[in-house]
Order: sequence, then C-alpha cells, then structure tokens
Amino acid sequence: MIPFSPPRIDQAVIDEVTAALQSGWITTGPRTKQFEKEISAYCGAKTTIAVSAWTTGMEVLLRWWGVGPGDEVIIPAYTYCASANVVLHTGATPVMVDINPEDFNLSLAEVASKITSKTKVIMPVDIGGFPCDYEALFLLVAEKKNLFNPSSEQQAQLGRILIAADAAHSFGATYNKKRVGSLADITVFSFHAVKNLTTAEGGAITFNLPEGFDHDEIYKTFNIKILHGQSKDALAKTQKGAWRYDVLEPGYKCNMTDLQAAIGLIELGRYQENLDRRHTIFEKYNNAFAPYAWAQLPLSKNEHKISSFHLYQLRINNCTEAQRDAIIQEIFGLDVAVNVHFQPLPLLTAYKNLGYQIADFPMAYSHYASEISLPVYYDLSDEQVAIVIRAVITAVEKVLNS
Repeated sequence: MIPFSPPRIDQAVIDEVTAALQSGWITTGPRTKQFEKEISAYCGAKTTIAVSAWTTGMEVLLRWWGVGPGDEVIIPAYTYCASANVVLHTGATPVMVDINPEDFNLSLAEVASKITSKTKVIMPVDIGGFPCDYEALFLLVAEKKNLFNPSSEQQAQLGRILIAADAAHSFGATYNKKRVGSLADITVFSFHAVKNLTTAEGGAITFNLPEGFDHDEIYKTFNIKILHGQSKDALAKTQKGAWRYDVLEPGYKCNMTDLQAAIGLIELGRYQENLDRRHTIFEKYNNAFAPYAWAQLPLSKNEHKISSFHLYQLRINNCTEAQRDAIIQEIFGLDVAVNVHFQPLPLLTAYKNLGYQIADFPMAYSHYASEISLPVYYDLSDEQVAIVIRAVITAVEKVLNS
C-alpha cells in the first residue's frame, strides 16, 4: 500500500532528536527558542511563539484578543473542525461562509455579506496550501471599519476586524512574493505529523500587527499564557537561585518541547527541497490528468500566489458523492491510500446540532462531493507517483463508465 502522507523521518531527524535527548533538556528550551527565531526569519514575521498545536495556539490567541460570548468569527464552511471548535470554546459564534468556485478558499463576497457589528475576527483558511486573497480581505475590513465595535484593549488599538489566518496547510506558500506568516495580522501554523513541516505535533503563531503594537511585549505575554500563567519558564528557573516564580493569570499548558523543535529545525533547514519535490509531484499529476475531461485540476499557482503544495485536491467532473466514494474504494483496492479534504462542517453532527445546514453552502458541498486528495510527500518516488496515476485513472473510468 502506498501511504497517504507519512512524515519524513530519516537519520538527520533521528540524530537531532537524539542530541536533544542527550542534552538533558527535552521540554521548552534552547531548541524551541531557536526554532521560533528561524520561523520568524523564514516567514518575515515580527515575532513567533511555538505552541503544542494549531488548535491550542489559535484558542489562546482568540482569548487574548478578547473574543467571547456575543462575538462572531467568520470562517469558511469548508475546513477542518478545529477552525470552528476554537471559536466555540471561547463562547463566540462561528459564522460560516461558502467558498470560491475556482479554489477551496472562502468567498470574499460571502464574507462581505456576513460582517456585522459583532464580527471581531475573520479567519481565512489556506486550504491545501493555496493562499487566500489577503490584500482583498484587508481592503474589505477597511471598508467595513464603521461597523467595528471593539470590546478589548487590543481590539480598540487595531480599530478594525482582525485577520487571523488559519495557515495549517500553507507554510512556505507565497502571495505577491511574500510568505504566508507575514500576510495576515496574525497567522497560526500546524506542524502535525501529516503537514509539510512536522514536529510530530505542534504549531506556531506569527505576529505582524501594525505599528504601535509592541511585539516584544506580545512575545513575553504569550510565553506566560501558554505555561499556566507562570512568570518564568523552566529554562529561566534553571539559573542559580531563580527557583521562585509567580503565577500572573490562570493560563494554559500548550508550550512546544525541545524534542518537537529538534524535528522542526531539521525540517525547516531543508524545507525548500521538500517544497520543490511536492511541486514536481503536482506537475506530474497535472500532466497525467489534464487530457481527461473528467479531471478538474487543483489551482496551485497563478500570477500572485504559489501554493505550499500540501494537498493535491483532484475533483471529478460530473460525479456524484456516491460515485466519488466508489472511486475511492477502487483506488484503495489498487493499494493506494487517498483521502478527502474536507467534509464541510455543516455535514458533521456537532454543527448540524447547532443549526448549520449544508444547503446554505452549495459550493462547499459541490467541491466536497467530487474531491479526492492524492498522496504528496517528499519520499514519494516517481515510480509510486506513476502507480497512483494509473490507479486513479483506472478507478475513475471503471466507476464513471459502469
């Protein structure tokens, strides 16, 4: 079986993790701090805080921003459940919008129609690694500035809706030659095992707020928030006589460890070769499927954007959801693992029970019903790519012609 998305674990990773183990420092320490600095340099961010997961990072961020009951956060209906769950955990309301016909990202027209005086945050999601239209989003929140009703010190300082990007898929992607991580006010990355850059579990928040925000102070604040509100982290407490600390607030426990950062440092140091290989695999798929009328190729590049090539989201034209499911079963029968990204949130029980209905998001349903995600990862060989291609063509033609 060709797996869908295994992590790249080789001797370089094993050696660095071993070095971390032997260093005597395995929780948040020097490797985590180095990883944060290298992410900031790579993305062009003003500061970065490493966290235990995208989910914990985004929730702490929303709470710090003052998001809570009575507030609204705009998200796409086409995303993973984490995007909605973190909003619900704060007591705020996720306001879902439909997606574009040409890609899997949220529709600006839909966003514009859903902004109210309760809107505190827009959370664009770079599905598959293809960046959203950030410049247009900033123009939109500027146009709607008169509706903005701040309810925290940070919100009042910004004076408009916050753009907090869900970049779980898009580390390394670019928009107008700037990397994701420097495009939104604040960006949250995922380094989960299946992501382009992994730390096994983990994530990072990059900050690029306007002039007037003290990013050094923000970094200090988040270090406190992600470690139970302690005034000192474990590294600081190792200094002679520095055992005493205070708890400044009832915080959270979602710091990254040096074991995780050890993996991330190796991954980041060779990340361009990862992106290049993924790009090559995308091109092989595009060239193979382009001649077929049933194939709707995913958008991964245009004059402004270059994807991180995280997901190859093939759509099958004139295909029902049942046919798509049958195609997937046929592909698995040929020993190739594929996936679907994603089931729109209103299809899932938790959100149905909250009143969301898939009928309100026709584009999201249409994309989902015909979508199949194909394997894309650094260690996928050309021979395996050819096997995937043959399996997809065989399966699609068998189901559509039956």
